[in-house]
Amino acid sequence: MVIERLGGIDPLKNIQNTQKTSGKNASSTTPDSIAISDEAKEMSEIYFMNEVAAGTPDVRADRIAEVKEKIKDPQYLNPKTIASTADKIMESFGF
Repeated sequence: MVIERLGGIDPLKNIQNTQKTSGKNASSTTPDSIAISDEAKEMSEIYFMNEVAAGTPDVRADRIAEVKEKIKDPQYLNPKTIASTADKIMESFGF
């Protein structure tokens, strides 16, 4: 005994063919892209800078030790060095 399909139509095959067709149309469109605003780029840079600042120690022990050694030398503390240091301090305060 042979059982034939009703009307020769396979309902699942029609659904699968429809999905394949729509899938091809979707892939033929332009590729996806994103646009990052200038504000977002700036916020990213600020975030990165804050992370670097947070990871950097506030006191540089190596430089402090170096300056302490220089100060121990009596010839280092001359009027020229003192004036230069005073000028740098005044500049840092905005004078």
